[in-house]
Amino acid sequence: MLPTGSGKSLCYQLPSYILHAQVLIVSPLLSLMQDQVEQIKIRGEKKVIALNSFLSFKEKKQALKNLQHYKFIFISPEMLNLAEISEALSSCSIRLFVVDEAHCISQWGPDFRPDYLQLGAIKEKLGSPVTLALTATATVKIRADICQSLKMASPDEWVYSVNRPNIALKVEQLSSFQEKIHTLKQFIETLSSPGIVYFSSKKLADELAEEMNQTTAKKISSYHAGLEQDQRILIQQQFLTDQLDWIFATSAFGMGVNKENIRTIIHFHLPSSMEAFVQEIGRAGRDGEKSLSILLYLSKDEQITTNLLELERPSLRQISEFEKIKHTASGLKEIEEKTGLSEVQNRVLHYYAKIETNHSNWAGHVNQLILKRMVEKKRKIDQMVTYVTTDNCRRQLIVRCFDETNSIIQPFCCDQCGFPLESYIGSLGSEQRKVITWQNRLASIFKENENDGWTKDY
Repeated sequence: MLPTGSGKSLCYQLPSYILHAQVLIVSPLLSLMQDQVEQIKIRGEKKVIALNSFLSFKEKKQALKNLQHYKFIFISPEMLNLAEISEALSSCSIRLFVVDEAHCISQWGPDFRPDYLQLGAIKEKLGSPVTLALTATATVKIRADICQSLKMASPDEWVYSVNRPNIALKVEQLSSFQEKIHTLKQFIETLSSPGIVYFSSKKLADELAEEMNQTTAKKISSYHAGLEQDQRILIQQQFLTDQLDWIFATSAFGMGVNKENIRTIIHFHLPSSMEAFVQEIGRAGRDGEKSLSILLYLSKDEQITTNLLELERPSLRQISEFEKIKHTASGLKEIEEKTGLSEVQNRVLHYYAKIETNHSNWAGHVNQLILKRMVEKKRKIDQMVTYVTTDNCRRQLIVRCFDETNSIIQPFCCDQCGFPLESYIGSLGSEQRKVITWQNRLASIFKENENDGWTKDY
């Protein structure tokens, strides 16, 4: 477990060259895959490919025919389940099986992906190669889920602190929605950029991006899953090349963005969990320079997050309808049309259909399991409420959520410990951009090891 921006990709790239090994990397997002492929190509490696929907039929056919010649193969868990992909991979000699963002395996994690649960069986079909699971945010419970699902018997666990000491933490308590917008505008105009503002609402992200483009001197664009794919790629490239000062985004933005000079992360809405919060603020300061996280909090903001959570839960009626047609429907689309389930709800129910088979009242049993998940997710929202309302050190609270026990004393910690906000005023963008080489990353990892930044569990 390595914190965001600390060089997780180096953990499989370096062994690949030392062992002359072919590596299969399972990745959850198209943008993340594309970014990783481009980064490897920039460094001179041409034998790399991402098997995803960006490939044309002809490109995909050619890629599968020559799959054994690639050194790095990136793929989504959904694509791995296709018969033609399994057949093509059987001709390869995969010696390292990498699961990126491995917390997606756990049903208790914030980014649960049911398709990740097939990875243990797929690994065995590939001959059980050495397996590397990577994540920046996983509690003890989620790490145990990962090991069980990937069939990793007594694995070495290298656990790095989630603390990012160069990111100062601040919560701004506000009394009205209009004050929240006014405060956001002040921060946009004065704080160091490039930066990202996270919203729970696509509509609000669009509206405020447009408004602040007109009323400030900053270059701002919104970004979310509702935009066309080519538009999202364009906005991402503009941000990466410092053509934009700020991105107003939903959680759809960030995981695939390798930008080292992001200075400020602002949350307009309360994140759904501490894991999501740590992932998102961790996109700042990857160059090691001082950066800032601000969470704008209005009393009862957690109700918005809770309401969004409730939308994830299928009703007992929908679960019963799913049970009736799950074996006869032609596919996910037909089930969604007949039951009113969302794609996420549909996939979750398919997951339970595979593992929960011996119950006379299947719908009632699954409903109880989903309610249990909802209780856990509400507990995570409560953790975020504690974070914004605490009178104690916010950094200490974060690491405690990840089962860390070490005390943290550092300058520029959080607003409760005290730090000068004026240190983060002004633009520290492209003119101070710092290039981080793989040698720097490797040296940093081993330096942390020497300084007891790691714990190794056997």
